[in-house]
This record gives sequence, C-alpha cells and structure tokens, in this order.
Amino acid sequence: MGVDRRQRASAALSLSCLSLTFSITAFSSSYWCEGTRKVAKPMCNELRGGTHCIRFNTSGSPNDSNVVQYIWETGDDKFVDRKFHAGIWYSCEELLIGDGEKCRSFISLTPPADRGVLWLSIAAELLYIALLLMGVALMLIEICYSISVLDGLKLNAFAAIFTVLAGLLGMVAHMMYTTVFQMTVNLGPEDWRPQTWDYGWSYCLAWGSFACCMASSVTTMNRYTKTILEFKYKQKKLERSLKAKSKSSDPEKAWTMYINTIHSTTGDLVHHLTDIHSPTTPTTFAELNNIPMAHCEEYC
Repeated sequence: MGVDRRQRASAALSLSCLSLTFSITAFSSSYWCEGTRKVAKPMCNELRGGTHCIRFNTSGSPNDSNVVQYIWETGDDKFVDRKFHAGIWYSCEELLIGDGEKCRSFISLTPPADRGVLWLSIAAELLYIALLLMGVALMLIEICYSISVLDGLKLNAFAAIFTVLAGLLGMVAHMMYTTVFQMTVNLGPEDWRPQTWDYGWSYCLAWGSFACCMASSVTTMNRYTKTILEFKYKQKKLERSLKAKSKSSDPEKAWTMYINTIHSTTGDLVHHLTDIHSPTTPTTFAELNNIPMAHCEEYC
C-alpha cells in the first residue's frame, strides 16, 4: 500500500509539472492561431525586382495607374499569401522580401470593445499558472519531507483544491481568448484580417495543460478520499472490537487495551471514542501529529 501511495503521489506531481510547463510555454508563445493573409503585390520598381511584385511593360511611366487597370477581385496573380501567427501578446507576419517577420501587439489589434475580455483572459492565465505553482509546491513538500499523516492529508487536500481551481481558470481563460480572436478576425484592422486561419500548436498545448491539470487534481483528490475512507474503516473496526471486549471487562482495562491497540496498529487515524467511559487517570493520548509517516503508508 505504501508503494501504491508513492506511485499515486508521483503521478499527480508529474502531471502537475507537465501542466505547468505546457501552460508557461503556451502563454509566452505567439502560435495560438496561424493562417495566411492575402496582400496585393507591390510594383517591382518599388522593391527593385523580385518574384512577389507586379511587372508590366508600357511606354509611359511604369507605375502609372491609368496605363494598366487591375481587376483586384479576380486577379489572384496580383496577390500573394503572407503567413502570420498570433498569440496572446503578439501577432507576427512574414515579410514579402527577404527573411524575417514583422510583429505587432495583439492587444492593439483587438477591437476596443473586446480589450477588457482580453485583459481578463490574461489575468486568468496568470492566476492559472500561479495556482499550478502552489499545487506543485505543496506536492513537493508532501513527498520530499517526512511529515505526520494529518499534515500530509492537509497538504493533499490543499493541493487538490489549488489544482481544481487552476483547471477551471485555465478553461475560462482559453475560451475567452478564443472569443476575442474570432472577434478580432471579423472586426480587426483591415491590414491584419486573415484570409484563412486555424489554431496552432500553442493553442493545443494550452488545452493539453488544462487536461493534465484536471488529471492531476483527480489523482490528488482520489488519494485524499481513499486515505480518509481507509482510516474511517479501520477506526470503526477498532471501535467495534473494543466495544465487544469492554462488555466483559472494566472501563480501566478497556481504556488500557485501547491505548495499546493504537500503538500496535500502523498509524490508524483515531479520534476520541465517546462511548467508552474515560478512566479516572487516563493514559496520555497518542496525538495524530506525532504519528510517523513511515507507519502509516499502508493506509495511504
């Protein structure tokens, strides 16, 4: 049972660390959404030649718009697809000539009516990461330090609460960003609106972080619930045994038997019994906080 407990604790910690790594990577990247934007080719003399420009021969000025009339609606050869990718902080698109990218703040591209939602999404993402950090810290303390059973259960319960809250905040943050991006595609600046787009690897990483976070919270809560149920079962079993024996013995002897049973058992989570008369001079009660972790692993 001790090995099983350590395995579940390691699994929960591994999932939380994986979720934290995914969330930080996704939050700092700009590949939540990727796509292409169709832009008109410039005149070749503006770019001093190149493949992504418009060429034509005329006796007049080479850039005289009255000489050649372009039908932009159907002239696909007069356009070029430029790739872009956007995240929470930046939106970058490739340059027509040469290597490199031109980046702009995604917050400045968002419609003013939706910027409040975007800031809420950013705040939720930061809280998501902070709660994940707290959950990981509590799990590390529980695993790496020798603490009592009661303190371990408290840490386990708080870690489960933090990971559940983190998962809920992460889900809300991802959904809010998705809504803001779709509104920006429809109402954003004309020189940014994409022709085609889809979600990128950072977006998948963010939802993968949410899945790992919820799996970790379920594993942690399962450990806590299983431990509590086992303790309650052992306690009731011990109480029934003591009640049966106390009928044929005096209360002083029953109390001594109760104390000896506590010391002989490997760390049952025992509460004060209310149905056995307390002796005149009770023996010092074994406090839960003094029960070593090594003696309680078979119930965890």
